[in-house]
Amino acid sequence: MKEPKLGKRIPKFLTELEIEHLREACQTTMENALFEFMYSTGCRIGEVVKLNREDIDFQSNSVIVQGKGDKEREVYFNTRCSIWLKRYLDEQEDEDSCLFITDRRPKRRMSIDNLRYIIKRISNRAGIKKSIHPHQLRHSYATHMINNGAPIDVIQSLLGHEKSETTKIYAQLSGKLRQDYYSKYF
Repeated sequence: MKEPKLGKRIPKFLTELEIEHLREACQTTMENALFEFMYSTGCRIGEVVKLNREDIDFQSNSVIVQGKGDKEREVYFNTRCSIWLKRYLDEQEDEDSCLFITDRRPKRRMSIDNLRYIIKRISNRAGIKKSIHPHQLRHSYATHMINNGAPIDVIQSLLGHEKSETTKIYAQLSGKLRQDYYSKYF
């Protein structure tokens, strides 16, 4: 007997106001750098933990990411992220090659669980009632890009998706924008 198909749910994204609340809840340079990096690049958590310092190009505010299936892609980060990343790297006492490292000794590359815990800690401080996970920053990145007029094929390339259908799941128009389009065309 076949299992019943589960309906596809709309991925949850954060509003720009919720993003601001999360920014304000960041207390350390590392939290700010990590949060800004994850939100402004749309990277997967597994991609972030693999990054090394030499992957960052501050001249072009870009980074080469090892995506799914070992595919490389270039993603970009904004000026706010650049400022926090530079501060974070300046504060590091050693020259560890890993981009994000643990605070406690022995310092080592942050794990996926470390990153999840940090994002959860920030969201608890922000007082946002819904449960927040790192992947929601990726959904939010895609949604905010499409709401600001970015073409779907550009978002697809930045997210590292092979199929545009995958990007369309992520990049949903906000309710207000959908309603505006509805009113305009119907």
